[in-house]
Amino acid sequence: MKQGFFTGLLIIVTYAVSLGFYAWMGTTPPESMFHAVWKGGPVVSVLMALIMMVIAYIVERIIALNKASGKGNIPQFVQSLKQDIENGSIDEAIAKCDDHQSSLSAVLRAVLDRYRKMVSMNVTDRDKKISEMEKAVEEATVMEMPLLEKNLVAISTIASISTMVGLLGTTLGMIRAFAAMATSGAPDAVQLSMGISEALFNTALGIVGGIMGIVTYNVFTNKVDHFNYMIDEAAFYIIQTLGTGKTQ
Repeated sequence: MKQGFFTGLLIIVTYAVSLGFYAWMGTTPPESMFHAVWKGGPVVSVLMALIMMVIAYIVERIIALNKASGKGNIPQFVQSLKQDIENGSIDEAIAKCDDHQSSLSAVLRAVLDRYRKMVSMNVTDRDKKISEMEKAVEEATVMEMPLLEKNLVAISTIASISTMVGLLGTTLGMIRAFAAMATSGAPDAVQLSMGISEALFNTALGIVGGIMGIVTYNVFTNKVDHFNYMIDEAAFYIIQTLGTGKTQ
């Protein structure tokens, strides 16, 4: 599914659900918390949609990163691959990369494929071999990184938008509150309380959406950085081992 289509569909679905939920809250008893949130005004529905979008992106990123981790334990896979390479079992190492089906294995397989190609071409120059394998790492990493970083920009954007939308709702609520205070004679207590309630609920939901987005973005960014570190470490070891001819 293309990124633009997925995002557009997510916006439509989450906002439709939030509108339905917002309408339902208006039917709840006046003393209930849901009815109190409903009094926050129509901006509440937008904030709920943004929060649901963050939750949807969290689920998508968890699934995607678990898939990128491949099958089995990554440290054990890397250690097994190192042993095969030290023993000169390149074909077995490639087969293990195919079986693991992770972003790391895809990059390492590209290195091994490039090494096997140079062997078939009788390339003996050490610097050329290392250079070609490093290019293979760069090319494979460029292919894998968009999959690892997908939707992170969207999560970061939602974190900022949620805070701004919450501030907008707060401003609208305060306008209503001050309008109630500006009436001639005694202030309209009902309108005043509704304005303050609208401001506070929008502030709270905006902060919740912002916190969820920021925390989620940082967590997934750290996971991607960890993937990068593992790729760089494993690729460096393999390139140096193959480039210096230490395989048996």
